[in-house]
Amino acid sequence: MPELQILINDPMETFKTWFEEVQLDGHMKEARAMALATLSPEGHLHNRIVLLKEITDEGLVFYTNYESSKGKDLKAHPTCEVVFYWDHIGKQVRISGKVEKTSREVSEAYWNTRPKESQFSQYISKQSEPIKDRLSLEERVEQVRNKFKDEPVPLPSHWGGYLIRPNKVELWIGHPSRLHDRYLFTKKGGSWTSGRLYP
Repeated sequence: MPELQILINDPMETFKTWFEEVQLDGHMKEARAMALATLSPEGHLHNRIVLLKEITDEGLVFYTNYESSKGKDLKAHPTCEVVFYWDHIGKQVRISGKVEKTSREVSEAYWNTRPKESQFSQYISKQSEPIKDRLSLEERVEQVRNKFKDEPVPLPSHWGGYLIRPNKVELWIGHPSRLHDRYLFTKKGGSWTSGRLYP
């Protein structure tokens, strides 16, 4: 991609192009995987892998348990950074931004597309909380499986989506010489400013 083009375009459009490239080439089992970094109420950094579920005009959407460790972090500090690393195409993207919950309607629409077994596991999960053993977990799932055997599983109040509204994006293109290309975009007043960084 010519340098001029990458510097004048909305970085999220470039991200979408790269993301489509990764999905189409079929080399990655889970191209949607992104490392999500959050800050706990006590000021501790937490990082884990989550799955990107949708790219909208407003930003990136993922779903989780609102009462989980990440949910508590985002309630205390509604900002985060995600990183995508696609080794086989030599590209990486870092996206930082403000975070907010999606509407209940959006969460319900996505919930209804999930396999029922996946709904069972999310319905009973007290994510990030201790549990005695695997058997206890399986027993809870079986109880819910029987309860909703012949009817839809309702969306639990503790589960839903988050929207990341990007305000900083770094696009990284790797080179064997380690002389990588790095472009930093920062959003101010609704528009993006950009520049090149040392590798």
